[in-house]
Amino acid sequence: MTSLPPSPPDDSAELLDLLESMWLIRAFEEKVSELYARGRIKGLLHLGIGQEGVAVGAASRVGGDDVVFGGHRAHAHALAKGADPERLLAELAGRSTGYCAGKGGSMHISAPEVGFVTATGIVAGNIPLALGAAYASVVGDRGIVAMAFFGDGAGQAGQFHESLNIASLWNLPLVLVCENNGYAEFTPLSAHTRVERLAIHAATYGIPASTIDGNDVLAVRAAVGEAVQRARAGGGPTFVEALTYRLRGHYEGDPAKYRELSELSDWKARDPIARYTGALVDRGTLDADGTAVDRIERNARERVERAAESALAGPIPKPSDLLTNVYASEPA
Repeated sequence: MTSLPPSPPDDSAELLDLLESMWLIRAFEEKVSELYARGRIKGLLHLGIGQEGVAVGAASRVGGDDVVFGGHRAHAHALAKGADPERLLAELAGRSTGYCAGKGGSMHISAPEVGFVTATGIVAGNIPLALGAAYASVVGDRGIVAMAFFGDGAGQAGQFHESLNIASLWNLPLVLVCENNGYAEFTPLSAHTRVERLAIHAATYGIPASTIDGNDVLAVRAAVGEAVQRARAGGGPTFVEALTYRLRGHYEGDPAKYRELSELSDWKARDPIARYTGALVDRGTLDADGTAVDRIERNARERVERAAESALAGPIPKPSDLLTNVYASEPA
């Protein structure tokens, strides 16, 4: 069970906000899975069910002006940074009311108005983008922190190592959050690297690093909080490796025959929402009878249901929209 650290947030409302955010993400992902099964959402879909603690814990420590970059499994990152569930769901469903007018889809979300700059389907492709944002912050004296989420598979990519090297050399305000769920698509970590802990790579480049329990939202919150504080004070980049697990396959429809059922069962017992709920009950923030928890879950699911109903009622992009928003700006 997750235990509260010696100095958790003093405000019970802040503690509950973390639980509400995780439930919103869980409800969103489960609704998206349902819509995908019914054919209302097309294409590849990568869900982060079971990894909510990393997104919520990390996002809770960045400011409104700070920028976040996600990978191909980024719904949770966008929602945790403040993305609107309705517009996000509209994007996944290919509606013109979506964040990218229905043309980006699940792996190319962009909600810059809330500081979620972009997601990308290219493994490790978002890390150089976050590096650039961190560099722009320094050059423009903007005082913002850039954060990149990525999986363990990114550790073998050239741009990963190049970015860590430059971030260290130039002392950039970059927070690197590795969601190490043990698999790069269908391949276990042990089959694609001899490096058991990705944080070891950070040490190679002189970057402070830690490996934490990613299914403990407060452990993530604390580690990322230190990293953000260091970056904002001019202390340069930090690498946070969060050990977690996706409870679904790599993509929706993946039979996931590459992992044992016992492994899945073990990680289900470490569900970040259930563990955090238990910690709040032990602390007295939540009553043991489950009434408040039921209300939080119900509110999240009702919000997502309303978002889905509205999103799916939105229009499909027209053929004439094909070439709109292709470039960053229209030619003069």
